[in-house]
Amino acid sequence: MNIPKDLVYTTDHEWVKFKEEGVALIGLTNFAQEQLGNIVFVNLPEVGDTVTIGQSFSDVESVKAVSDLISPVTGVITAINEDLLDAPEGINDAAYDAWFIEVSEISEKDDLMSADEYEAHCKGEK
Repeated sequence: MNIPKDLVYTTDHEWVKFKEEGVALIGLTNFAQEQLGNIVFVNLPEVGDTVTIGQSFSDVESVKAVSDLISPVTGVITAINEDLLDAPEGINDAAYDAWFIEVSEISEKDDLMSADEYEAHCKGEK
């Protein structure tokens, strides 16, 4: 199972990369994209929108289902990955390169898991 050690993870299968204090990139894990199948559409929020821990900030549509993306942090969106709007299949091709949003002014973050903890979580879901 491909689970990069330099990221942290949520039970909802998002990954978080803290770029610097108070700034994070958020994406969908490889495990999640494998469960969804071919992703055909991504809905992204706007720069300047706020995200709240535990609440949906976006959704992805695959050939199987539409799935919400749940924010692991509370903060302000400072960038979106516009490449995903034109090429959502990039998530299937390289899940850990296909970030959805960059969040800054993080005031709260979820209890995030290490790569090892996340791997154990995924094994429990299979």
